Amino acid sequence: MRKVVAGYLIHSITAFGAIAGLISLEEFINGDYRSGLLWLIACQIIDGFDGPMARKIDIHIHATRFDGHILDLVVDYVTCVVVPVVMLVRLDLLTGHWGLFFSGLIIFTGALWFARTDQETDDHWFNGFPAAWNLVIPTFIILGTRQSYIIAIIIVLSVLSLSKLQFPHLVKVEFLRPLTWSLAVIYFVALTALSFQYPSGESALKPILVLFPLYIFGISIIHTWNARQRSVNSSND
Repeated sequence: MRKVVAGYLIHSITAFGAIAGLISLEEFINGDYRSGLLWLIACQIIDGFDGPMARKIDIHIHATRFDGHILDLVVDYVTCVVVPVVMLVRLDLLTGHWGLFFSGLIIFTGALWFARTDQETDDHWFNGFPAAWNLVIPTFIILGTRQSYIIAIIIVLSVLSLSKLQFPHLVKVEFLRPLTWSLAVIYFVALTALSFQYPSGESALKPILVLFPLYIFGISIIHTWNARQRSVNSSND
């Protein structure tokens, strides 16, 4: 019985992530960008902890009325795609018709990624960029990224959402786990600190918001190449 109660409590925590996203959205609409960034970080914290808790108690056995995987996808689409896109529009990071076009591109490719049937490999790598716009767009905001760079990055990541390039699930993937976890903690601390200090912020922390994504991109290329080589070699045997 305790696991049943715990299971539905975890489902509720996951669903609360959507409420945190709504609060973030409201803060941005009201012009309180610092608070909006911090509430979006709260969404990330919830998303990072609810999965491991759910797996620990075998939630799919003890709380079966709701499908935790589908619930997580719904909440993630709101907090990782919809809310960041509103931030993009609200702060006029893209001017004129570009704002509508590229916001629509993110919404479109994000929806397709969350509907992928091959979303995650058996060894817990995501196929395609996993629509983590809740990290990308706050980085644009904090760094004051130039519009031309924003457009280029949106195009590249939108295309990669539909690709076979494999990105790591930071919690589950074993490849370089100690290094990745250590860098992820440093990145998250820097993102939180810079969000709290926005619009000012310690300039020494800002390169971390670029270097960690480049690291992730690098190991994604290496892993994808190695996985394809193994596939080719096994097919030739």
